[in-house]
Amino acid sequence: MYVLHSLAVLCVWTMVPSPITGDNRYKQGDAVMLYVNKVGPYHNPQETYHYYQLPVCAPSQIRHKSLTLGEVLDGDRMAESMYKIAFRVNMEREPLCELKLSVSQVEELRQAIEELYYFEFVLDDIPIRGFVGYMEESGFLPHTHKIGLWAHLDFNIEYKEDRIIFANVSVRDVKPFSLDDVREPLSLTHTYSVRWFPTSVTYERRGDRLRDSSFFPKSLEIHWLSIINSMVLVFLLLGFVVIILMRVLKSDLARYNLDEEGTDDMEQGDNGWKIIHTDVFRFPPYRSLLCAVLGVGSQFLALGTGIIVMVLLGMFNVHRHGAINSAAILLYALTCCISGYVSSNFYRQMGGDRWVWNIVLTTSLFSAPFFLTWSVVNSVHWANGSTQALPATTILLLLTVWLLVGFPLTVIGGIFGKNSAVNFEAPCRTKNIAREIPSQPWYKSAPVHMAIGGFLPFSAISVELYYIFATVWGREQYTLYGILFIVFAILLSVGACISVALTYFQLSGEDYRWWWRSIMSTGSTGAFIFLYSVFYYWRRSNMSGAVQTVEFFGYSFLTAYVFFLMLGTVSFTASLRFIRYIYVNLKMD
Repeated sequence: MYVLHSLAVLCVWTMVPSPITGDNRYKQGDAVMLYVNKVGPYHNPQETYHYYQLPVCAPSQIRHKSLTLGEVLDGDRMAESMYKIAFRVNMEREPLCELKLSVSQVEELRQAIEELYYFEFVLDDIPIRGFVGYMEESGFLPHTHKIGLWAHLDFNIEYKEDRIIFANVSVRDVKPFSLDDVREPLSLTHTYSVRWFPTSVTYERRGDRLRDSSFFPKSLEIHWLSIINSMVLVFLLLGFVVIILMRVLKSDLARYNLDEEGTDDMEQGDNGWKIIHTDVFRFPPYRSLLCAVLGVGSQFLALGTGIIVMVLLGMFNVHRHGAINSAAILLYALTCCISGYVSSNFYRQMGGDRWVWNIVLTTSLFSAPFFLTWSVVNSVHWANGSTQALPATTILLLLTVWLLVGFPLTVIGGIFGKNSAVNFEAPCRTKNIAREIPSQPWYKSAPVHMAIGGFLPFSAISVELYYIFATVWGREQYTLYGILFIVFAILLSVGACISVALTYFQLSGEDYRWWWRSIMSTGSTGAFIFLYSVFYYWRRSNMSGAVQTVEFFGYSFLTAYVFFLMLGTVSFTASLRFIRYIYVNLKMD
């Protein structure tokens, strides 16, 4: 029952409608609550702090708003503000507070303005963003450096009938309070104005109004050149595998089967992949680890596909408040049964008998690196007072979900996989003594195969990868999930095709150690993705600071690791099916 309760709580937190779709109705003069949320450097999206950590107008007792799981994961920490706003009541130059700032507080504000800190308020579940202050640098000789604080804010709110449609903050007609020559404590009066405007935009179109007037850059446009380039690459690879490789296989099978009919000595004059038929299905070392990789890779394939399908079906709003993060946590817990089933089933097929150890290895293959990485990142956020540091209650909830849902489902899936396993279907008998592998040319070595197998899938998604990074680590809004689904399918197709081709070349060189090679060859795409993340950080972004750097590289490493698991699984599955196909069609005693 506790497991079901945890799942129910997580489901409710995940599927709660986005705050953009709230349904608040007001009468003229009704109070409209304005919440303050967070502040942070504009170029460091994941470095956010509570608004009241700055020396600003704050109530004597701070009261926080109850948040959903998605909002907490997104770094939101909403609290009631001192702004008094009434529905459809205009206000001019209303005093907010008389703020007395020490020299150190002035310096803190000056540093925040120099780092382009922006603030985020929330009014009727509508995000309102603006910059904390004003900075101007001009000229070389003489050089000028001006810093000013916005001590007055103009709130412009649009309404239709009894609902609020849109709100923003403006400083167009406001002169900033200069902080350039402040060397002593000062007193500063903060004021605000509120202006209400009727609009023809319906409440149902409120989300479009918010997107069209975003504080951050607009949503990404469809990039057809990238899609066409990726699809051409896929068609070329499919043509290579299906036409050229099948012609070679047809020639090989005709020659090998003709030799079989014409001689009693099967191995007389043989070379290539036929001669290793008694070794090609010899189980590799570290079978339990290999099966764990396949299990967790299958889980993330299901997880990624499920997330994209949910977005395409419009099951949650993707523009704000970490809805996808919440759904990913829920799906990860529920799909743990897939990893347990696949890993245990294949492990038993390969003759493994330590299935308990296999389950433990499977459940910790991703969770252990994730926990270590998250611990470092969260500790850095906590030490710097960032709102991205998860509260203890959220940590306990997520840990409970994993212990009472994720891990048990892995065990249950493992039990079903073990009990339903059949004998490994090998079309060839394996000899007791392994055949000696001849020396291989350099272009058939594992590093070369990993470079080829990793670069081609990466090249198919490299352009799309930029837009994804710009969304996750920048200020863009990604809305092209149909295109993302196509690119995801392209990535898996390219990985499978490359794996089949590289496996054939390896077997042609009489090297039967294809098990781990097939995983590493295409799984190395993860290494290229991590290298791209380094390039993106230094050349394509303006991120800086220890907080942002630790989070960026920590989660980029986990992303590359997930791609390694997924593509390694696809690569191995394609290679195994290919090898079974060619040896089933080979005539042997």
